[in-house]
Amino acid sequence: DLDLIIYPDGSTHISAEIDVDPFLTDYEVNLFGNTVDNLVVIGDDGFLLDFDIIDDTAIIETFGSSVITMEYDIHDLVSKQGRLWTFSLDSPSDFTLLLPKNSAIVGMTNLPLNMEIVNEQNQLTLSSGSTEIDYFFSTNSISTPSEEIKNKENNSLNTIIAGIAGGIIAIALVSIVVIARNRQKNNKKIDEQIIEKTLTVQKNNILDLETIFKLKPDLREDDKELVKFIFDNNGEVLESELRKKFLQPRTTMWRAVKRLEREGIIEIEKKDLQNLVKLRKDMEEDN
Repeated sequence: DLDLIIYPDGSTHISAEIDVDPFLTDYEVNLFGNTVDNLVVIGDDGFLLDFDIIDDTAIIETFGSSVITMEYDIHDLVSKQGRLWTFSLDSPSDFTLLLPKNSAIVGMTNLPLNMEIVNEQNQLTLSSGSTEIDYFFSTNSISTPSEEIKNKENNSLNTIIAGIAGGIIAIALVSIVVIARNRQKNNKKIDEQIIEKTLTVQKNNILDLETIFKLKPDLREDDKELVKFIFDNNGEVLESELRKKFLQPRTTMWRAVKRLEREGIIEIEKKDLQNLVKLRKDMEEDN
């Protein structure tokens, strides 16, 4: 299985489940590029597997696993020119692709196997081989096929437009073009004087929650819940305790923990072969 999610900034999350020979000690997997972040590999027993990355190849120690699950973020699959974003992938297998909210597809090189809307986002099932999709973010509602799909300069685009127009236009347009909604972002400004006054350190040398959330005003709500739970447990918990508390699978919680680490909120240490998640004693303000 191969599933991809494109984020609004153009980075792409990859999830893959791969069958391997359990008698192999090492297994090589070709990654979809060189700029890989947050790679996690899990064996069929649920334990994290060790790996090395050489260029665009991951060499994984299987430890007898017959199925391995990989998840990582990559920055090589989407390029941008003006308002136009282009996703390009040469896939060895069929895959699903979830595009960002408020994105409208304006060109494709091949016809999807399936199209549907998931949480107001386009989800396409695409066949193996080379795929290229052009899209842009729009704040205007699009009402007619001629406005929704623009001609691409190669013959493959003409093929898909003809295919869509010839009998499946009513279904395809619902799936290919998202009716864009105005997305307003609240401009959150940090009062530096308030932050200076609230930069108080508690007895355990951990910043209080109010200060953390003032320094990091754009945290996701689910991440705030994680921070609050860690804070309420004297500033440190095992990752396994987070999974148990929030009923999240290992890979989902690991991505959340790594996200908080990138924000500079927590640090991760090893304790008895487990990951200990600790709130940082010092924290930088987001710009």
